[in-house]
Amino acid sequence: MSVAMRMARGGSKKRPYYKIVIADIRAPRDGKFIERIGSYNPLLAKDDEKRVILDIDRAKHWLSVGAQPSDRVARFLDAAGVLKREARNNPNKAKPGEKATERLEEKAEKAAAAEEAAKEAAAAPAEEAVAETPAEETPAAEEAAPEAPAEEVKAEEAPAEEAKAEEAPAEEKAAEEKSEG
Repeated sequence: MSVAMRMARGGSKKRPYYKIVIADIRAPRDGKFIERIGSYNPLLAKDDEKRVILDIDRAKHWLSVGAQPSDRVARFLDAAGVLKREARNNPNKAKPGEKATERLEEKAEKAAAAEEAAKEAAAAPAEEAVAETPAEETPAAEEAAPEAPAEEVKAEEAPAEEAKAEEAPAEEKAAEEKSEG
């Protein structure tokens, strides 16, 4: 007969209370048991001595007979100094499951696509602006180019006219001086 050292749940809804029992491995969790060797009240503070009550002599006896403790009961026995329990290491425990991994990959793909679209959108207006700017500047430059020489010509003509205007009175003065003299 195989026996297990495990917990049987008692208490009411949302108020758990466990009995540490020795039971046949085929018996239901809260069903018939061979012997009660302690209790566990998870609602009490961790430093409370009544949180885990264990009959250490009976636990040693059942371990010598071959009872296999559950993981939680093994922790209690280790804390009491009855049984040395090796710490378990599950490196895959923190890893997300398959569906969560798929969702993360889809999210990453969407983010990458959005990022690329944003880069293209940022690059496209800049290219369009560069492409449009010379196209816009070229006609403006052509329009401005004929205007600039016309303005320059007008500007050049103005000093010439002023010079002529200055020469005309000078000539008149010279003519007046000749006539007077």
